[in-house]
Amino acid sequence: MIMEIKKQITYEEFSAVDIRVGKIISAEVFAEARKPAYKLQIDFGKEIGIKRSSAQITTLYAAEQLIGKQIVAVVNCAPKQIATFISEVLLLGVIQGGGAVVLLETERNVELGSSIS
Repeated sequence: MIMEIKKQITYEEFSAVDIRVGKIISAEVFAEARKPAYKLQIDFGKEIGIKRSSAQITTLYAAEQLIGKQIVAVVNCAPKQIATFISEVLLLGVIQGGGAVVLLETERNVELGSSIS
């Protein structure tokens, strides 16, 4: 089955998306969320600092497994309130059957805050 590509964007539109590498430094169950999720703190290095995110990744990851992972996230999204929590960045992952998400991670350790190109 061939899937249809969503709306095409220009190079300029894509270049406005700031995608960076961060390291998860804390993860806890987000009990107030409607769907199972974690509250994460992610270190993006000196320039950006520590940001928070809510992520529905409980199907494949236990909270303790997330600590220390270098992940890929969009850092220039507008903050979004989810229940009692403000999510500041959007983690990137691959959606699998049943809605499970596999996080995009770096193959090797890289400098925190590095841009994705």
